[in-house]
Amino acid sequence: MRIPTWGYRRIVGELKGLGVAVSPTSVRKVLVGAGLPPAPERAESWWAFPAAAGGERARLRPFTVETVFLQRLYVLFFVSLATRRIENVACTASPNGPWITQQARNLVMQLADDQGFRLLIHDRDKKFSHAFDEVFRCEGIKVIRTPVQAPNADAYAERWVRTVRADCIDRILVLGRRHLEHVLRVYRRHYNEHRPPRTRPPTARRPHPAQAGDSNHRVRRRDLLGGLIHEYKAAA
Repeated sequence: MRIPTWGYRRIVGELKGLGVAVSPTSVRKVLVGAGLPPAPERAESWWAFPAAAGGERARLRPFTVETVFLQRLYVLFFVSLATRRIENVACTASPNGPWITQQARNLVMQLADDQGFRLLIHDRDKKFSHAFDEVFRCEGIKVIRTPVQAPNADAYAERWVRTVRADCIDRILVLGRRHLEHVLRVYRRHYNEHRPPRTRPPTARRPHPAQAGDSNHRVRRRDLLGGLIHEYKAAA
């Protein structure tokens, strides 16, 4: 396990996916006893979203990535605030209005009739044009812009940006757009289906309970992105 970069809550989540029940306090004691201080508690202040809006809420947010050839790429992602799932992610070197609007259409087509979102939140970037907002309004989704100079309004999105950077982007030399698309596609699946969030378990992961006293309980490891990310699964 990548203990040097994992906090004790992350380790508890990984063990839970393997069917091993252990308390965060026990993991913390083991780490401290081995001379590995746990990751510090990070106080996070979540923005109080409008309670009057029914249904699930979603958040759109862009961020940038520099390639090894000093090209700046822009990443646009869509996160569900109820499940913390990344529903869609796309990147480009030219984030103009038409491209942003096309991503909105792609997202609506992808979600189709399965989407239960009633509220979409994004910042006040001028690239989020009237045409972009209208794509969602036509689907009955209310669009809300974040307040000016209110960093807490970006808390959920900023959390994912920090996570994807710490887990892979800051540890990879990105060659170009296609390379970044591949990295984000692999990490999105890992984040949605395997990585244990602190707030709720992944939806697609099924733990395999270990038999008490079974010393032959085996664990398989799957390497992603050249071994940068590991996924652990109880062997059948």
